[in-house]
Amino acid sequence: MARLEVNVDHVATLRQARLIDEPDPVTAAALAELAGADGIIVHLREDRRHIQDRDLILLRQTIKTRLNLEMAATAEMIGIAREVKPHVVTLVPEKRAELTTEGGLDVAGHQDHFREAVGQLKEAGIYVSLFVDPQAEHIQAAAAVGADCVELHTGAYAEASSEPAAEQLFAELLAAAAHARQLGLKVKAGHGLDYRNIKRFRGRKEFEEYSIGHSIISRAVLVGLERAVREMIALING
Repeated sequence: MARLEVNVDHVATLRQARLIDEPDPVTAAALAELAGADGIIVHLREDRRHIQDRDLILLRQTIKTRLNLEMAATAEMIGIAREVKPHVVTLVPEKRAELTTEGGLDVAGHQDHFREAVGQLKEAGIYVSLFVDPQAEHIQAAAAVGADCVELHTGAYAEASSEPAAEQLFAELLAAAAHARQLGLKVKAGHGLDYRNIKRFRGRKEFEEYSIGHSIISRAVLVGLERAVREMIALING
């Protein structure tokens, strides 16, 4: 069965809108785990727009599954990761002005930088994933710099304007996943996946795990977090 990691960043976004102490992403993570989530994701951004250092520390101490820390490959973030030691680090691109992550890492164009970052994280015993577009050059570069896993950026597929376009983009994701597996990489998928477009992935062996946040938290506002997580798990695994 494929695994589901739930991103709780948007719970922190709501909290930070009032700069108070609720809703707490740590509590949300516990509820997601109770509903069957296989892991919890948080993105500690350099500007701390949602997740705070306090959240990361408490999550590492309290979650029962796995903590996946999304972060930029900067000296500050690598230092934090080496100290907190999340189970997984996913390196992602980061721009201050963006609303959400835009596209995958340019691993092929900056192999020396990512080789050093991956090496420092793995030296601390941390499993490392790279968030990349479904393109052969970046998948090959991810393997070359020593990553354990790639998370394929599904944004283009999720935003496809027609069913034929979605079918073509899904085929490209399948081909990219097969390529990554041939290189010995584990394969995840994430970005923009929701309760409708996830259905094409049901039962696919190419993907071991899905990273989903916004659609689950949005649905949770209406039906509750535990139900929202359970419904997504059912869609992924049929």
